Amino acid sequence: MTKLGLYLAQRSVNKAEAGRKAGLTKARMNDLTQNERSHLRATELYLIAIAIGVNPCELLEVLYNDVELPKEE
Repeated sequence: MTKLGLYLAQRSVNKAEAGRKAGLTKARMNDLTQNERSHLRATELYLIAIAIGVNPCELLEVLYNDVELPKEE
């Protein structure tokens, strides 16, 4: 399960309903929540956040809090 999938599960969000509100197909929502190789687009993140009633910046922080700048040599 992806970080998005875990986040939605922890908040008891219905993936199908969130996907429908965001204008995403069931297949795309399943891919984004189950497949670690899937790449979440910024527009998709924004639409999902709006659909579930959270600030897009909060969702961005939760999903990508482990991303760091490369260390300089």
